[in-house]
Amino acid sequence: MSARDRTRAILDLPMSFEEKNGECFIFHHKTKCCIFSYDLYIKSARQTLELWQGIMKEIGGKFGSSVLSYFVFLKWLLMFNIFSFMVNFGFITIPLLVSDHSPNIPPNVSFRGLELLSGAGYFTYTVMYYGGYSNATVGQVYDMQLAYFFTIAVYMVLCGIALIFSMASSFRQNYVLADSVSNSAWQLLCSWDFSVTNERAVRQRRNNLRESLSEKAQEELLTLSEKLRHYGVHFGSWLLSTGLAVGCGASIYYLCQYEQKVHNQEAETLLVPFVVSLINLVIPLFYSLFNKFEHYSSQRQQIYALVVRSGNVFLRLVILAVLCYYWMNVVAEKFSCWESMVGQALYRLVIFDFLFLMLGSFFGEFLSNVIGTRLLTSLGVPEFDVARNVLDLIYTQTLAWIGIYFAPLLPAIQILKFFLLFYLKKVNACFQEFSTCCAIYQRSKFIPPRFVCLVLLCRLSPSEQCGPFQGLNNTFAVVEVWMTELEGPSHSHWTVWIYHNVIRSELFYFLVTLIIIVIIYIFWQVTKGRQELIRLLRQQIINEGKDKFFLLDKLQNLQKSHPNRNPKQKKQKEVCCDRVFFLC
Repeated sequence: MSARDRTRAILDLPMSFEEKNGECFIFHHKTKCCIFSYDLYIKSARQTLELWQGIMKEIGGKFGSSVLSYFVFLKWLLMFNIFSFMVNFGFITIPLLVSDHSPNIPPNVSFRGLELLSGAGYFTYTVMYYGGYSNATVGQVYDMQLAYFFTIAVYMVLCGIALIFSMASSFRQNYVLADSVSNSAWQLLCSWDFSVTNERAVRQRRNNLRESLSEKAQEELLTLSEKLRHYGVHFGSWLLSTGLAVGCGASIYYLCQYEQKVHNQEAETLLVPFVVSLINLVIPLFYSLFNKFEHYSSQRQQIYALVVRSGNVFLRLVILAVLCYYWMNVVAEKFSCWESMVGQALYRLVIFDFLFLMLGSFFGEFLSNVIGTRLLTSLGVPEFDVARNVLDLIYTQTLAWIGIYFAPLLPAIQILKFFLLFYLKKVNACFQEFSTCCAIYQRSKFIPPRFVCLVLLCRLSPSEQCGPFQGLNNTFAVVEVWMTELEGPSHSHWTVWIYHNVIRSELFYFLVTLIIIVIIYIFWQVTKGRQELIRLLRQQIINEGKDKFFLLDKLQNLQKSHPNRNPKQKKQKEVCCDRVFFLC
């Protein structure tokens, strides 16, 4: 019986009006309680099934939102890789395994164990890399060319949309806080994280806040010669760091050429990823020495310097650009199945980056904490640098995003990597101090290299002897072949019309670009209007303060002009003046 029918049945009972109201109240109360308890049960079950929910609350309660942001970002990337692995394995790998159960491995090739580090040898002939997939049609229905192209393309588009929304949300939340006019007042009154309960974390935050405010107060007292000296130090530091990054990129390029000349054994392929990971580990330690001599006038400038230079962003961008150039221009011309060779190189970079992250966490964080707390207490406890750790995650995920075309199952390595890294960083975070000034920079770095490499891939010629796109001029040509097949006697003429009149039309992209520009201009005008409104409100507050001071002066002058008044009125006037002064 429904709720309405039960209510009508109660109203038809031979009872008084008060008794019927009581029955209805009890029935409705029980119904609401059952629904409320059911909602609570669903929410509790959802939180219980959510990954690392209890650990996240524990980290946020002990160490605050800045340290929690690192683990939230790590979990976010883990979910990305799980989704990527499920999509690639479901739409690309499983159809191939169903049609061909055993990989085409030569009889003289066997698994030796070194493949776990090099990614070559036995793995070269499996579905791990691009060369392990064919351009055949599975079951005369499932086209592997279209499946490979659209799976990678749709995944990249979805990742791009998710990243754009995430970056916009992060920018909207954090850019408002970075107000150069009221930065010190905001930092003093609103920057404290009241969720922190760990005593050591509270003490460290208090020291960081005191030092930051004292440095800003000292910056306002600098003379012209001292400011010029600081600018000279900044220029020298940036010049030295830029030259060092360019030199490292050039050395990596020549090292790749040397490895190509002496490419005789599988173990020699580990030289380039070892050197790249070693540079990414050592050079930021050298960059951190610059912070001892530099002084920034605002926290935003300090954050940019730490993220771009000390966070190793520019150095890693240079190294990735050099490697992409070498792969697309040298490797693509020398090897018949160059996509698999690039996939092996990216596999080695991901593996060695993981090993160096583990070693850096153990020796640089855990052992430093043991030495600083038990052997040499003067060294103190090392910091859990949120910005550096976040940028390490972004670099790792960038390698996986670049390599997803060459090695579709590379996200499986990332899943295992992030899962182990989460627990390792959780243990290290419990014994470290915290650097909280750079926790807001997360998902907006290292995204452009991924899209640049994808654009280059669409313009390069695929291998002629392996892979799903063999024999085509470029990767996008598979769509043209598909449209040619649909132009025959079929019921998909609307797909062909959309392809020729929308996707291949310059007018369509011009209109889309024009609409986007108009939307951006509208939002820009809305932002300017809100900024003007904020300026007017601030000016109104200032004017109201001036009005209160004017009224206070008038009351004081009136009191002086009538000195022989009633003591009771004098007392009331003093109280009134005190209230006005308090409001001012």
